[in-house]
Amino acid sequence: MKYTILGNTDFNISKVGLGCWQLGADWGNEIPEKKAFSILNEAVNNGINFFDTADVYGNGLSETTIGKFLKTTNTPIIVATKFGRGANVFPDNYSENALRASVLNAIKRLGVVSLDLLQLHCVPLNVLKEGAIFNWLRTLKKEGLIKSFGASVESVEEGLLCLEEEGITSLQVIFNVFRQKLITTLLPEAEKKGVGIIVRLPLASGLLANKFTKETVFLENDHRNYNKDGDVFNVGETFAGLPFDKGVDLVSKIKDSYLPTHTNMVLFALRWILDHKAITTIIPGASSVEQVKTNAAAADLEPLGIEVHEKLNKFYEQDVVQFIRGSY
Repeated sequence: MKYTILGNTDFNISKVGLGCWQLGADWGNEIPEKKAFSILNEAVNNGINFFDTADVYGNGLSETTIGKFLKTTNTPIIVATKFGRGANVFPDNYSENALRASVLNAIKRLGVVSLDLLQLHCVPLNVLKEGAIFNWLRTLKKEGLIKSFGASVESVEEGLLCLEEEGITSLQVIFNVFRQKLITTLLPEAEKKGVGIIVRLPLASGLLANKFTKETVFLENDHRNYNKDGDVFNVGETFAGLPFDKGVDLVSKIKDSYLPTHTNMVLFALRWILDHKAITTIIPGASSVEQVKTNAAAADLEPLGIEVHEKLNKFYEQDVVQFIRGSY
């Protein structure tokens, strides 16, 4: 595993982290606590020391599970959580009291005295522009309830706006072979300002793992079913905004035209992201210990090389960008 400093903190975090939405059992198959612990333990065994969660993942279940796990390990873990998508605040009922209450509840569930990183959870653009929410975050940091703060964003515009805020540690963004717009806009500005970049959806909701066909059927409560066209939240959060059938076709083209013979699609897709020097860490989810092992291995691979990146950028411009939907 490789490690790097997160933004303006002294957190030395793994280049591959663990996304923990699935531990909240909000979608797909429920993950019992015993299995969740095996996933978290496997992550630690593979050098992963950065977990990403949110207050709304299972209405606190993901945070609670992580909190219980932290008591079982001697390995220091950096936990990032989020605020901003709860029904009591989203989309237009944000307040300092609501933010404080969320932080205190997260602290209790995680069993810590201060949150390592609190991220705004895709709050509306007008809230970011108004700016008061960042003042509230700075107050919580001064009080010691949070050690650092960042923002999970859905568009370049939102990300650039957040980068203007004093003291911000990180941005969490959607970035993968199918979502390359950030390369020429947001990533250079974040690097210039010393702000960390945390990448969610590195495998485009599993598309880039090359395990789906057009006949694949997802469970009724799986966001890859109910949100495939953005019926519940931003369509970009599911399959990176691509129509599912088109995504399957595009993955096949990557496999047939660009995938080196010595690797697989998961490692190839994750390594492509890690090759960008502005990236601090990626947070693929995992529903099995085998997935954890595969994801972690990407950090130790050699870079793909300039020629591969040039070909994939051309592929994106010619074959992908016109099909992307949602905030970007």
